[in-house]
Formats: sequence, structure tokens, C-alpha cells
Amino acid sequence: MLPGGQVLLVREVVGNAFGLASALGGMQRKIWAWPVGIVGNLLLLTVFLGSILNPDHELPHLLGQAGRQVMFIIVAIYGWVRWRQASSSGGRVTPRWAPNSARIGLVLVMVIGTIALTPLFRALGSWEPVWADAWTFVGSLLATYGMAKGWTEFWLIWIAVDVVGVPLLFSSGFYATGLMYVFYGVFTAVGFVVWCRAQANAKPQVETIMPDPRPITSITKTVDGDRG
Repeated sequence: MLPGGQVLLVREVVGNAFGLASALGGMQRKIWAWPVGIVGNLLLLTVFLGSILNPDHELPHLLGQAGRQVMFIIVAIYGWVRWRQASSSGGRVTPRWAPNSARIGLVLVMVIGTIALTPLFRALGSWEPVWADAWTFVGSLLATYGMAKGWTEFWLIWIAVDVVGVPLLFSSGFYATGLMYVFYGVFTAVGFVVWCRAQANAKPQVETIMPDPRPITSITKTVDGDRG
């Protein structure tokens, strides 16, 4: 039993444990981070829907938190495919800075998306302050997309999400997730440094083998002649 008579849900703890494992894998640029994260998203989805799924559940439902689990799964599938492609090409995803146009787009989507979703979430009965719920939803989506693209800035977006998300979760009674967000705040700062170092140490792949200018038929004849 937690402060305010709230009950700690086992699936909330387990879901966040999967989320932590996914974050650790993401920091190391491991492909398994994506499917592990999807499992955590599915568990947390049932938690944040609250009374919608369970009438006896006393915790409020956070539509932004629930909705972002769905979006996480969708974007995670995209990231899983992209990282598998990078792995099949002979290496892990190479961190890089997002282009300036993408940075501007991220900021605009963050602000406009929060403003646009706030009245919608309020009408659907999300927990106050509703703008914070909308902020964490939009920011989490952008951070996951940035991770899939290999943009180092996605760690900074997570920090912005944590700053707003921690007070929201504690005020609504989701203590396990709130504590995990506190840890994430520190973890994302470390992850940002790790990716910056990986980006600095990354060596561009340069094609060093020049194509043979001779026609294929000519090469074939030469080989056949040598065999004779």
C-alpha cells in the first residue's frame, strides 16, 4: 500500500522493468531493445487505461500515457526494421546529429502537438494538468522516432519529457512509473554522453575497391583463356 491508499500494480513494475531494459539496450544500440520495449509498452498500456479496463481500479486513466504506449509500439516496429537493416549492412546504427530542418520540425511538433491534444485529452477525461499529459505523449513519440532515426538529440527530448512527466505521475498516483522516470532522467543524461562519444568515434565507411572498367564479357574471356 502506497501514500493515499494506492495499490502498487505488479504489471506497472514489470512493465517499467522491461522499459528500463529497453533503454539500456538502446544506449548500447542493441536491436533487442525494440522487442523488449514493446512488451513493456503492452503491460503499461493496461495500467494507464485505469478504470476504463477495470472499474474497481482506483487510479485515474491517463490517456496521453496510454496513447503513447500504442504509438511506442508502432514506432518501435519502425525502429526495429531500421536497426535490423543497419545490422545486416555490417554494423550498428551510427549516432548522428539531426539536420537543422529536423530540429525545427521536432520543436514545432512538440509545441503544436501539445496545444492541439490538450483540449482533446481534457474532453476525454484525462488527469489534470492535461497539458502535461499531452506533452509527455508528444515528446515520447518524438523521442522514440528520433531513436529509430539514430539522432543523438532524442536523449534530450526524453529529458524534457521526464521533467514534466515525473510530477504528473506522482500527482496521479502512479508511483512506480514516477520513480522510474526519476531514474530515466539520470539515465538519459548518461545515454546522451554515450551516444555523443559513439558519434565522435564513428568512422565513415569509404568504398576503397574501384570497379573494374573492363566489360564482364571481356573478363570472362580472359579467365577462360587462362584456364585453357
